[in-house]
Amino acid sequence: MEGGAYGAGKAGGAFDPYTLVRQPHTILRVVSWLFSIVVFGSIVNEGYLNSVSEEEEFCIYNRNPNACSYGVTVGVLAFLTCLLYLALDVYFPQISSVKDRKKAVLSDIGVSAFWAFLWFVGFCFLANQWQVSKPKDNPLNEGTDAARAAIAFSFFSIFTWRPRVTSAP
Repeated sequence: MEGGAYGAGKAGGAFDPYTLVRQPHTILRVVSWLFSIVVFGSIVNEGYLNSVSEEEEFCIYNRNPNACSYGVTVGVLAFLTCLLYLALDVYFPQISSVKDRKKAVLSDIGVSAFWAFLWFVGFCFLANQWQVSKPKDNPLNEGTDAARAAIAFSFFSIFTWRPRVTSAP
């Protein structure tokens, strides 16, 4: 294996932002970060509707507040997770211990698999609740583009979070 275990041969090198930005896993992490912003931003902005006959607003996904809550929660937590692992990507070249590098790589793989699963569940849940939504609840089709965007980017996020098996995170 070139460079030692988990890229340990490269440990201790100077931080090179150009190399970091060009790495595929960094690009995917930034894309995942942007997708999470789209999902939770769409739901927070236009995922809740007001009705003339009711005082409280309701979720655009079949009036199911759990659907909106799930989308926002997963989106915000994925956003924070992306930031955490981007920071780890920056710090990774400074880690000289093979055991610590192995922990970082394995946690990246495990967390990525976990988030891919959460996005899959989110996509299925939002798509199902959108499919069974009643047109009478939203006669003016307010927020439909945002609801569809959240569903679409939940689907795209499944693939951006797929576990990346590389020698370094």
